[in-house]
Amino acid sequence: MLEKIAQTRYLSRANSAVRQLISERGESNAVSMALDVISSYRKLNADHRSKFFMMLAEQFNIDAEQLTKAAQSFAADPNARNYIRLQKISESPRQELLRRLNRAPGGTAAVVEMRRDLLTLLNKKPELMGLDYDMRHLLSSWFNPGFLKMHRVDWKSPAEILEKIIAHEAVHAIDGWDDLRRRLQPDRRCFAFFHPQLPDEPLIFVEVALLPEIPVAIMPLVDKKSIPVEQTNQFKVAAFYSISNCESGLRGVSMGNFLIKRVAEQLHAEFPGLKTFVTLSPIPGLMEWITDGAHLGDLPSSDKMKPAIRKARDEALELLKLNGANWMDKLGKSWHPDQCSEDEKAALMALTAIYLTVVTPSRDGNPVAKFHLGNGAKLHQINWAGDLSKNGLRQSAGLMVNYLYDLSSVEENHERFVNGDIIYSRSVGKLIKT
Repeated sequence: MLEKIAQTRYLSRANSAVRQLISERGESNAVSMALDVISSYRKLNADHRSKFFMMLAEQFNIDAEQLTKAAQSFAADPNARNYIRLQKISESPRQELLRRLNRAPGGTAAVVEMRRDLLTLLNKKPELMGLDYDMRHLLSSWFNPGFLKMHRVDWKSPAEILEKIIAHEAVHAIDGWDDLRRRLQPDRRCFAFFHPQLPDEPLIFVEVALLPEIPVAIMPLVDKKSIPVEQTNQFKVAAFYSISNCESGLRGVSMGNFLIKRVAEQLHAEFPGLKTFVTLSPIPGLMEWITDGAHLGDLPSSDKMKPAIRKARDEALELLKLNGANWMDKLGKSWHPDQCSEDEKAALMALTAIYLTVVTPSRDGNPVAKFHLGNGAKLHQINWAGDLSKNGLRQSAGLMVNYLYDLSSVEENHERFVNGDIIYSRSVGKLIKT
């Protein structure tokens, strides 16, 4: 009971502090008021934070009546004055509130923290989506890659940063300090983006292996007992094998594409002989798509689909007999890439090629493929038995893919992808006979 009373008091104080901050005209008291909002918010439990967000969504929304009048005035006379008035009214008051919070010491971190909490509520409270949009809009500006600093993370980096790299590795888990040390050896690189207001917080980081040739399997790259390559003249390929976001509060804020391009430029400057930049990427969702029937009918271009692709899809599904089957049951019966037939291998490779070249542009397309192809990469090669971990077998039957970044053509490839055109190699095309 006492806790409930205390929470009610904290919420009341937070709401009052918000109103004071948004109504403050001068700057002298704004910082202390912003700190009061932040302090009061952090005392709230999950239930009362939800109520706090509902207050922001309902009481600091756009005034629909004023917006309608401003829009009508602009439509009748689209002069500069009417345009400026329309712009001001079309922005919710809570955006200015968030800007004022951001000016306080630690304010940037606080807004990111608030959005992290907000994201956990959206599925149950879709009425908060407008507030989330405002937060994401401002964070996209504040975390514009032009403001971010790229730094190499190595064994000499502060321990707190190294600990965060271990904690936030999202693709291939880092098994303690020995594993991390191997990933920071001279034939490996790790680069991260940092924000000036969060200097000790890596926002997103990418891990790179410097190799003599394009990798086809992940285990040699993440094996902590592997022997480092000492001769830099053997570095012909830079393979991006993991990219991880560290801050869930920045979900939807684009940073990864800029990081990869900056890293490629940095590595090319450091090693002029480095000509090839590729990824070794997972294919999450592949087996789920296959066992669900490898549907193509809901794609925008399904009516223009080449008959050869549909035929290849149907023949592969018939051979695998996985339509509607439980893939985990099949794995439980000791299915393994090293033991399957050549026909089964060909069928899985063909379906993977269709999934990546045809389904990717759709709403339900593979997110990793969307990321790299949207950045201007080329679908270069599909690798059998690339990831034999439990997760790799579960999500993609062990298959992995190389996306090739040709720095001279990424812009053109990006434009073509935006228009629904997937750029892929002949080796991928042969898998589906295109």
